[in-house]
Amino acid sequence: MDSSKPVITRESIPLLDTDVLRTFVAIAESGSFTRAAKQVFRTPSALSMQIKRLEEILGHVLFVREARHVRLTPEGEVLLGYGRRLLRLNEEAIQQFLAPTLEGRVSFGTSDDVGSRILPRVLAQFARSYPAVQVDVVVGSSQQNLDRLDTGELDMVLVTIGNEGQEWRGEVVHTEPLVWAGREGGIAANRSPLPVSLANNGCAWRRMALNALDEAHMPYRIAYTCDNCFGQEAAMLADLAVAPFPLSLVRPPLRKLDRDGLPALADYQIALVRSGSNPINDALAGHVKEAFADLR
Repeated sequence: MDSSKPVITRESIPLLDTDVLRTFVAIAESGSFTRAAKQVFRTPSALSMQIKRLEEILGHVLFVREARHVRLTPEGEVLLGYGRRLLRLNEEAIQQFLAPTLEGRVSFGTSDDVGSRILPRVLAQFARSYPAVQVDVVVGSSQQNLDRLDTGELDMVLVTIGNEGQEWRGEVVHTEPLVWAGREGGIAANRSPLPVSLANNGCAWRRMALNALDEAHMPYRIAYTCDNCFGQEAAMLADLAVAPFPLSLVRPPLRKLDRDGLPALADYQIALVRSGSNPINDALAGHVKEAFADLR
């Protein structure tokens, strides 16, 4: 046993201050001490002192200071995940005792690609915080859910921005690269014309992919058309086609096709659109935005 190393006991472990964690998360998400200072209503120098003390406690540098912004070190990335969870648990604990009890019902619309990533977690956390609120979920296309919102059938919806014929509205809650994906070891990406799997007409991913292929003068054929991303995934798994896909959904045995000569795709965005503001809507919207923040 190395006697030079300090023995850490339960009593000697320091506690992380939630105020300091809130500062740390604000800096990490904004990439700037100055911007974060405005969010937490403190001076940049005060934030620097907090982070310096936090780094001393943990024994690791958390930020790399660059000319116009700061970025997280690997240790900072690890702490960011813990920090978000600790702050969320702190908020849930306070709400359990101090927040007014919410009762009622809220209807929520989402597309399948969004719902599969965040919905189970959002619903579980929301149910723990507000057990007396009933959440009804409808899965459909962005335009279908916007129509339901306008007729009063839904209270809030998550939609992909940029679908053909769809007006821009709502609050952007997530931005992510759209990439070409295909099966690991597959040959679909090497075929000519390129077989592609796309959603039906009107989808933003479809428009972005076809525009990129047309601008690159790359021959292609639409080999597979479907209503949702699970159909696109099935075509890729069978090595029948490649598809435009969110980077976070590219999991083995799929891979990102970044060295296969395909034209680059732009980022796509998801917006949260609400019919109005009330305590239940605001609470659910907060949980949704937190879930997307953890995907970054």
